[in-house]
Amino acid sequence: MSVYVVDASVAAKWFFDEPLSDDATRLLDASHTLHVPDFFLLEIDNVLCKKVRRGEISGGEAQEIRSAMGIFPLQKHPFQLLMDPAFELAAQTQSSPYDCLYLIIAIVLGSQMVTADRRFYDNICKSHLTAENLCWVEDLPPIGGKT
Repeated sequence: MSVYVVDASVAAKWFFDEPLSDDATRLLDASHTLHVPDFFLLEIDNVLCKKVRRGEISGGEAQEIRSAMGIFPLQKHPFQLLMDPAFELAAQTQSSPYDCLYLIIAIVLGSQMVTADRRFYDNICKSHLTAENLCWVEDLPPIGGKT
C-alpha cells in the first residue's frame, strides 16, 4: 500500500475536468492511503467558493462536491503540532505555511506529498530542502507501484 499526502490542488481535480485531472484521479485507487491536515476540507471549501464566484459552478454543485468529499477515506492530522516546522520551512522556501503543513506531514509519515501547485513545487525543488518528500501529480508511479 502506498501512502501519500494530497493537497487541495490535487483533490480539486477529482471533481473538475481540467489539466492533470486524470493524474490526480489515479490517487483514488484503493492501493493508496491518503493523508491530509485537518483543515483540508476548509481549503476545499475555499476552492469551491472561488469557482462559484467565477460562475464556473453553481452553489448546488459546490454543495454536492462538499458532500462527496465525505466518501473519501482521508486520514486527517491535527495541524497545531506541526505549525512551527511548517512556518520554518515556509520561511526558507518562500512558500505558504498552509502548503508546507502538507509537506511536513509527508516528512513525518516518511511519504510523499502530491501537488498540482506548480509555484509551490518549484519553490521546494529550488530550495533542495525536502524535495524527496514532494511529488508532482504527473510523476506518480503506476497504480499498484511503490512510493
